[in-house]
Amino acid sequence: MENNLNFIDLFAGASGMSEGFIKAGFNPVSHIEMNPEACLTIKTRAAYHYLKSNNNLDLYYKYIKNEITQEAFYKEIPSEILNSVLNVEINDDTISGLFEKIKQSGKTIDLIIGGPPCQAYSLLRRHQDKIEKDPRNKLYIQYGRFLKEFKPKAFVFENVPGLLTANKGEHFKNLKAYFRRIGYEVYHETLIASDFGVLQARKRIIIVGWKKDNDFGFPEFEKIIQQFKVNDAFQDLPKLKPGEGFKTTKYTETKNEYLEKFELRNGVDFVTQHISRPHNPRDLAIYKTAIQKWNKGQERLRYPDLPEELKTHKNETSFTDRYKVIDGLGISHTVVAHIAKDGHYYIHPDIKQCRSISVREAARLQSFPDDFYFEGSRSAAFKQIGNAVPPLMANAIAKKMKVLLCQ
Repeated sequence: MENNLNFIDLFAGASGMSEGFIKAGFNPVSHIEMNPEACLTIKTRAAYHYLKSNNNLDLYYKYIKNEITQEAFYKEIPSEILNSVLNVEINDDTISGLFEKIKQSGKTIDLIIGGPPCQAYSLLRRHQDKIEKDPRNKLYIQYGRFLKEFKPKAFVFENVPGLLTANKGEHFKNLKAYFRRIGYEVYHETLIASDFGVLQARKRIIIVGWKKDNDFGFPEFEKIIQQFKVNDAFQDLPKLKPGEGFKTTKYTETKNEYLEKFELRNGVDFVTQHISRPHNPRDLAIYKTAIQKWNKGQERLRYPDLPEELKTHKNETSFTDRYKVIDGLGISHTVVAHIAKDGHYYIHPDIKQCRSISVREAARLQSFPDDFYFEGSRSAAFKQIGNAVPPLMANAIAKKMKVLLCQ
């Protein structure tokens, strides 16, 4: 089916949400993102989709295998594809210029997707006075200005569950009232990524808005009964030691049912960015203890239980679970952007590897396909992955929205 519904992705991150919508047949008119590394990731993925539509993916594969430079690669991509990715912060000073650039496409905007930065609402950062003063809390108003300008039939807005309760619910109440005031009926649900094939217990608030004369309520989803586990996602990747990694490497096994069913391993015989971070001896000793406890009796390591020689601070009441092993025999806890800072919360379950997870392993937990390439440093890639909307969940939303929009 040809792409026949146009969308804009605001606060696009690494375009995980957009990836799901493109796969469902939507056409991206523009992505707007303030982080420069994430914007390069979006450009590279936009180039992938362009080359795929022109049966020329060999060029893309040469690039992600480091056989040609980024400059040489981008020269082969039409400028309108690359220039549709706007590396701009959305604020009062930039918004009118963004409107003009999008209008230059001459395309009608059917849908707006995206979610403003969610750190202000994160449960990990819940300090009420800071929440009330944080300017990111009002970014939904900038989102709404795009709705007023382009008048799409609908929008899909994503955020963390903390949005519902921040400032005793006042922020969410104001957000809903604002969207209704500018002409949209608003519905929301808390969705869990594992219900859509993602091997992660990631909860997100999805807000769907419809133009009042085109109101279909909140889409209904058939939940997938999760029968796969994290080890299925990691099974065919080469084993790594801390600090080891491969920019490009071969798979060690054939495609298993999980990787095939959800198309994470999608057609090529190599994988990129299977790169782990180095760890110091003290952290490795802690990781080993944490993995042993978890694999023996599903017991989490508590900081106060560590031998004195492995402790680095006296505060034993905060962050008692800062070392956390991913459940290889189940689904992972939520992958967040903090993974860019250290790997303590994302320890690989295989004691023989005794390390935190690699960039590619984190991407698989977020359901990114293996041919999705993250630009920037290892830390930049981890941050992009942790902030992303899982493409599998986004695709399920996109499919339902497409059916409703085409009625």
